Amino acid sequence: MGDPMSLYLAHPLWAWLALAGVLLVIEVLTGSGWMLWPAGCAAVVAFAAAYGGLSPGQAVLVFALLTISSVLLARRYLPKSLLRRADNDINDNVARLVGHQGRVVTAFHDRSGRVFVDGKEWAAEADDAQALNAGARVEVTGVAGARLKVRAA
Repeated sequence: MGDPMSLYLAHPLWAWLALAGVLLVIEVLTGSGWMLWPAGCAAVVAFAAAYGGLSPGQAVLVFALLTISSVLLARRYLPKSLLRRADNDINDNVARLVGHQGRVVTAFHDRSGRVFVDGKEWAAEADDAQALNAGARVEVTGVAGARLKVRAA
């Protein structure tokens, strides 16, 4: 069998697709969302190296540039809700309420009151000193223990 470089030079498509596969397996095992971009870039470089005649050095450079640009573009243009996964546990019933809207059940006094959000009544505290009367619409902005942080919607 020869050295790895002669194997790569004979089959660059399969070498890069193997790297893409390894990166994709790492993504599936971790679920972070960050290894998806390098895996896709490795697949693109596989075809560029095989059919575009890129040298090994050029292929690595194209892979690095594609990976960096795809990660930066994803961070810039993808919705924040898609990227905010590490702290977003689907089993956390309270944290998933952030961004939901509801109504004030009892008027807020000293920034404290009760709200009805997602079919349940919750203890809440207002983000600001604004008076929230019963029936007012609110949006959940965060969670502090078992209390929701809300603001007028």
